[in-house]
Amino acid sequence: MAVKSARETELYHQLTRALEKYKGKSGVLIAALQEAQQIFGYLPRQVMIHVANELTIPLAEVYSVVSFYSLFSTVPVGLHRLEVCMGTACYVRGAEKLLQGLQDKLGLKPGEVSADGRFSIATTRCTGACGAAPVIKVGDELYGGMNEEGLDRLIKELKQ
Repeated sequence: MAVKSARETELYHQLTRALEKYKGKSGVLIAALQEAQQIFGYLPRQVMIHVANELTIPLAEVYSVVSFYSLFSTVPVGLHRLEVCMGTACYVRGAEKLLQGLQDKLGLKPGEVSADGRFSIATTRCTGACGAAPVIKVGDELYGGMNEEGLDRLIKELKQ
């Protein structure tokens, strides 16, 4: 096992403290994983193992939840994670073109992080905002009715 840096050790201590309130309770895995992701920025394998051990939940259950929900990431993400909704409504209204536009403007493919760590691109299933399709999600914010001009404004805003 690799030696943890002081920063990493502190993050694990922070996670252990955060998980205390979930111990012995049922139906808390998603909330616990959200906190873990907030602390680490993503959910690497070791963090999932730590959550499973602390909550005495089978690791397979943790993996199944993380792999099912698109809000969880097992790879590092940028400060601004731009998620293009590829649900049916968004897809028919140009989500594929939006995704290509983002890739061209940021020089990234889905799953990649910019060299400065500020941006990453991902695709997601339906965001539930079909009436505003096509939609891009950044953090908890949804940007609907997106087009090329909207992409330019959004990227400019996020760079500031």
